[in-house]
Amino acid sequence: MTQTVKTQVCIIGAGPSGLLLSQLLANAGIDTVVIDRRDRAYIEGRIRAGVLEQGTVTALEEAGVADRLHREGLPHEGFDLAFDGDRHRIDIKALTGKSVTVYGQTEVTKDLFDKRFEEGQVFYFDVPDAKPVDITSDRPKVAFTHDGAQIVVECDYIAGCDGFHGVSRQSIPADVLKTFERVYPFGWLGVMVERPPVSHELIYANHARGFALASMRSETRSRYYVQCDLSDDVDEWSDDRFWEELALRLGPDAASKLETGPSFEKSIAPLRSFVAEPMRHGNLFLAGDAAHIVPPTGAKGLNLAVADIRILSRALIAHFRDGDDHHIDTYSETVLRRVWKVERFSWQLSTLMHQFPENSPFEKRMQRAEFDFLSSSEAASRAIADNYVGLPLD
Repeated sequence: MTQTVKTQVCIIGAGPSGLLLSQLLANAGIDTVVIDRRDRAYIEGRIRAGVLEQGTVTALEEAGVADRLHREGLPHEGFDLAFDGDRHRIDIKALTGKSVTVYGQTEVTKDLFDKRFEEGQVFYFDVPDAKPVDITSDRPKVAFTHDGAQIVVECDYIAGCDGFHGVSRQSIPADVLKTFERVYPFGWLGVMVERPPVSHELIYANHARGFALASMRSETRSRYYVQCDLSDDVDEWSDDRFWEELALRLGPDAASKLETGPSFEKSIAPLRSFVAEPMRHGNLFLAGDAAHIVPPTGAKGLNLAVADIRILSRALIAHFRDGDDHHIDTYSETVLRRVWKVERFSWQLSTLMHQFPENSPFEKRMQRAEFDFLSSSEAASRAIADNYVGLPLD
């Protein structure tokens, strides 16, 4: 027997983008159901980004989940770019009047979950077979099995916030969907360690042996990365080997302040740039990683997803509250305009800061020339800063 559940918006994906959309809509009195193929503990435990744009902080404030962020988050007014030991600080506060906040995506997810459970949000976890159907009709549905029961959620709209490997994008017909992709020929080996960060601000470093990043999650927990081969086995990277490589790439000044210790998380992540168009088909909307991926250089993944959600929530609220469909009708066009600008910035910074195996001596000299230009040009530094703190929504 099939159980039918009715709601206004069915959200597939209980990561930060799906949770944020649910909360923003709930604040406007709009009913949602949230489905995920994993459980809450798994979703909260995923290690992800930690640099939040001002727009992301504003969205969390609007959602009513920013109290702990303001208590524990670390405001940053700049970051360093390093090239073969030379360093240039991008003073984002002076250049833009804005700042960013370091606060882990894991913590954002926990805060949103706490708020949604407190308010009685309807969740269906451990759903591996969710399937959007009738997405071009006035009453789209999501069908799935939960605890042995067949369930169909009827709704006005479906929001696909289920990530790169999710079902939402796959539900758009192949003759409608266009995808654009750049797969990078290397990965990032990342570790987490319970040690104070080597610098109060992030350091992005390009060294002859490859890229390195010094980041943090708190004043006592650090997150570090080094560029590695995609074929590397994480087990081949002992902590000692990692610390030696990181110190070399960051340069002697940073290395002298580096506090090492046993890592408690270590993994290798591939890098890609990816965009799917359109981000709406019928009454199915895509948001976040379901529609686009950026390389982690510049910390844009979560921020780009939040920007999608801010635009999508605005569109849905205008529809349900005012009967105004302008923002719904222009959602894909509006979001993609911004997505491609953010993709450009992440691609630009990745191209500048990594060692590419196919690069000729000419291209390596161009990287150095670009770094020297950034170091000597306030206008060039401001362009980097404008993108780093976050572009306008429209």
